[in-house]
Amino acid sequence: MKTKTICFLNNKGGCGKTTTCCNVGYALAEQGYKVLLIDADMQMNLTLSYFPEETVLALAMGDKNIYDVIKNKGTIQEKISSTAYPNVDLIASSSLMSGIEYELLTRWQREYILKNAMQELVKSEHYDYILIDSPPTLGGWVMNILCAADYLLIPVEASPWGLFGIANLFEFLEASKQIAPQLQVLGVVVTKADERKAYLKQTLEALKDLESTYVFKNYIHVDSAIEWAQEASKPVLVHKKNSRSAAEYLALAKEMAIRCQ
Repeated sequence: MKTKTICFLNNKGGCGKTTTCCNVGYALAEQGYKVLLIDADMQMNLTLSYFPEETVLALAMGDKNIYDVIKNKGTIQEKISSTAYPNVDLIASSSLMSGIEYELLTRWQREYILKNAMQELVKSEHYDYILIDSPPTLGGWVMNILCAADYLLIPVEASPWGLFGIANLFEFLEASKQIAPQLQVLGVVVTKADERKAYLKQTLEALKDLESTYVFKNYIHVDSAIEWAQEASKPVLVHKKNSRSAAEYLALAKEMAIRCQ
């Protein structure tokens, strides 16, 4: 199977981007796919979703992280850490990612640094899926991620401000077409859904206005199990496998895999 690289991006924070990346990644692994997760966000929450805080700090302060790949032109294969779960590996982020835009500023062909670093790994087809958790920004580093990805998945929170800024995101994507022509928008997934509130219906109605953009049929409801799983540094499918959100992430991962075919 050819490796498929999917980035999870929304320039609005708090939309469930990292949580979706974490749990979809684990759900794909449960289906027998080999998955690599790349934490490209300086907040390091994806890394914290799989490792305890002391391990995350050690990875962040050392050289086994994505920042070292960019700054020191390291080999990306050397930065991979095994998680506690079969078929799921991870490349950690670092708090030093706060300076990534400065690092990219003077680099030759700076938009393709991540893509070039990943090229050998992608060609090896060792992983079925590489999932990248992007920061909630629109800049040079995110452009790097878009250039390295085959697909883009956009999590949108079902809230009054959930769609705030999405027009800016699509403008950024339009501007990136010349340097990332391979990128396809896989679709929008609705997160933090709550049928008791009108926001869910409003969000789904508003998403109908996004021409030629797929909205995933499976969306993720508000579920306290997700927060408990985050506190335990585990995917919700591990922490509480019989929870509503665990079933929803599994269904979303299956739908996503079909979309990628």
